[in-house]
Amino acid sequence: MVQSTPADLLARRLADDPSRPLVTFYDDASGERVELSARVFANWVAKTANLLVDGLGAQPGDRVVMLLPPHWQTAVWLMACWSAGLVAEPLEPGVEPDGGEGPYLLAVAEEVLSMPDRWEPLAAGADEVVGLSLHALGGPLAEPRPDVMDYAVEIRGYGDRFMPYSPVDVEAPALCVAEAAAGTHVTYATLGAGELASRGAEAARSWGLDAGSRVLSDLPFTALDGILVGLIAPLAAGGSAIIQRNLDEAALDRRISLEHVTAVAGVPSWDPRDSAGARAVRRLVIQH
Repeated sequence: MVQSTPADLLARRLADDPSRPLVTFYDDASGERVELSARVFANWVAKTANLLVDGLGAQPGDRVVMLLPPHWQTAVWLMACWSAGLVAEPLEPGVEPDGGEGPYLLAVAEEVLSMPDRWEPLAAGADEVVGLSLHALGGPLAEPRPDVMDYAVEIRGYGDRFMPYSPVDVEAPALCVAEAAAGTHVTYATLGAGELASRGAEAARSWGLDAGSRVLSDLPFTALDGILVGLIAPLAAGGSAIIQRNLDEAALDRRISLEHVTAVAGVPSWDPRDSAGARAVRRLVIQH
């Protein structure tokens, strides 16, 4: 059997059911809610991959270091990297990167740009720094910098179809992710594109996910668990993900009901037995 990549999983979903929601995002601090169908998500992925390859000259195997919070645009950047054969390296601000050889690009959320000690050491070794405002209406950076490319501005000029120059190698590294941390020193694991897709499919099977699954995750994208729960496993199952940021737990039960959530991960204090409306919802046990 031919091994799939994350980009293959997205292409399959796009062919099977392009209009159904794939990613829904909530930020309870701002009141933001964004819902993207598979088609809209894939368009953003294609535009971002075109920016990375045509605009920034990224080549297969190059690294993209990300200082980005749980967000739908973070999911887009991850998938854009995997579509172009790049290595995504999501980090918490202030944590040392893997230090692998070769050039890398740096993507930084605007809120982190205001803390120079959290990103400028990484910028010194980056070919380019891209700033993401993460604005709900797609607005530009509030405080533009000459040394930082504004993603919201630049992305408008790129097409919503992407074709890699060569097929993505299923064995090539796709994700470099933190396994354990001691202060700023981190131990990393690197997964190939095929292994990442396989891990997602395995997780979906072990959690009993299917096309009707709606998985709400309050886990970060800086760890493998968060990436599997918040993107790859629901995608592999044909379901959808709800990415949660700045969770207001008082709103959780109502959100579960409104969004028809079937599984929850990353909310330790939540117990479905305490909520009559959520008794059919499972808590995912993370064992990956």
